[in-house]
Amino acid sequence: MDENGVRINKFLSEAGVCSRREADRQIEAGNVVIDGKTAGTGARVLPSQEVIFCGKPVKKENEMILLAFYKPAGIVCTTEKREKDNVVDYIHYPKRIYPVGRLDKDTEGLLLITNDGPLAHALLSPGRHVDKEYECHLAHTFDAHQRELLEQGVDIGEQKKCRPAVVRILEEKKITLTITEGRFHQVKRMLHAVGNEVVYLKRIRMDRLQLEDSLEKGAYRRLTDEEVESLRGG
Repeated sequence: MDENGVRINKFLSEAGVCSRREADRQIEAGNVVIDGKTAGTGARVLPSQEVIFCGKPVKKENEMILLAFYKPAGIVCTTEKREKDNVVDYIHYPKRIYPVGRLDKDTEGLLLITNDGPLAHALLSPGRHVDKEYECHLAHTFDAHQRELLEQGVDIGEQKKCRPAVVRILEEKKITLTITEGRFHQVKRMLHAVGNEVVYLKRIRMDRLQLEDSLEKGAYRRLTDEEVESLRGG
């Protein structure tokens, strides 16, 4: 926190109270107080100041939480309580956490969940090109031409082609696809672009973290210190 403090919405988010968007709503509603004065939009907080949110004092969460979660299909990667199948309610963790990136509702597999904003930002940064590996079951036989196109980088209708992917052929209609971007429905759109369709999709790896066979669908575990350090680039 610099000598001028941080914006109140960022402070509340990093304290594990709510999202920045929800903080802005509560600030506009007059429910946030800094040192006895109702906070306005854009207000900043110093380390020595007292913050009250909806009548309760706020203390910053010092414990870093990072979970590996095997997301089932049907669960939505959002903290929005109005979504009945949101991932936070599904996990029911006792402290505020949020997903690192997204998996489509009908996609299952490895999802990282944390309360560490800087780490989440680093893993999602376009410039870092973090590997994300998916197991793909396909509607049609996968051939060498489709592989060649994917490994060159395909056009999915955006300004830039996708970055080259890494392909492993497992069976006639089953492959793994490793990408380093996070575009909307990217894997499905890439396979569609080369003349195939995804019928089942599971993320099996993110960066150096693999989805373990021992982790049951719908379950999560805390990452070890070594795994956290590895994700940080150590």
